Parts: sequence; structure tokens; C-alpha cells
Amino acid sequence: MTSFVHIDYALEHPGVQRIEAAVAAIGEIRQNFNSARTLAAMLLAAVVAAFVVVADRLIDSWADGHLLAAWVALWAVAFTAIGLLAPVAKQTARNMIAGYKAYALRSANAREEDAFWQSALDDPRVMAEYQAAKLRFEQSLDLQTLQAEKAVQTSQNPRLDLREPSATLERLSAEMPANKRYLRYV
Repeated sequence: MTSFVHIDYALEHPGVQRIEAAVAAIGEIRQNFNSARTLAAMLLAAVVAAFVVVADRLIDSWADGHLLAAWVALWAVAFTAIGLLAPVAKQTARNMIAGYKAYALRSANAREEDAFWQSALDDPRVMAEYQAAKLRFEQSLDLQTLQAEKAVQTSQNPRLDLREPSATLERLSAEMPANKRYLRYV
């Protein structure tokens, strides 16, 4: 007589499952991490600690009979400081983070430009590409300058309207004397 044994083994080790769950939890924490909030909390804690130290120095000189009142006053100062300075600390933290990100972006761009310039100095093909890009940029600046000059001329001469050249041409030819209208077709 034949008997079959069915044993269900786990396809993954339980330790591997725990490690994967821990890594996923850490990834979720990193994704939800708000550096501005953390920095604001740290700044707020530092300011509140300074207020608590000052209050402690003031309360230390009081007599021992007023110890409970001193602790109440100390914590009143601490909670008042937390309540009043939290928005300021949060905005300061946001400004500091924005400034740091802008600085990091500027320094990264400067490093990239330096690396590109060094490679251009070493490789004539890269230098040719750089010179072509520079020429295109200067030509676009010249075109923009020319367009700006035309806009200034148009604003100084109300008879010229470069947006509608055919209407302007008709108007100007109508204003010409009859013996000079042939210039219109030249």
C-alpha cells in the first residue's frame, strides 16, 4: 500500500521576511521624512532650552518654600516659548533648507562646468562643441537684441506696426504722393 506525504514548507525563510519588512519600513520612513519639520523642532528645542535655563537661573535664587511655584513658572515659560516660537522656527527651518538646496545646486553646476571645461581643454572635439554652442548662444542674443531694437523703433514710430506689415504698407503708400507710389512694388 502506497501513502503520499504532503508537507508544506515555507518558500521563504522567516528571517528574510522580517528583514524585507524592516527595509520596507525604513524606506517608508525615509519617504515620509520632512527635514524642515525636523530642523524646526531642533531649533525650537534649542530656543526653549535657552529660555528654561534663564528661568531656572531666576528661580534658583528663590527660597525653598516656593519650589512648587518655581516649577510651575518654569514649565509655563517652556510651554509659552514652544507655543509662540513654533511657527517662527518652522519658517526659519524652511528658509535654511531652501538656502542650502540653492547653494548645493549652484555648487553642483559649478563643478559640472569646471569638469566640462577641463575636458574641453583636453579634447579638441569637446572644445569645438563648446565653441559652437557659444556661437549659437551669441547669435540668439544678437537676434533677441535685434528684436528688442525693432520693438523700440516701433514704439518710437507709431506709423510702423511690424505685427501687421501689409496694413502698415497700405497705410504708408496711401500717405505717399502719387508720383512716388511706384516704390511700393520695388
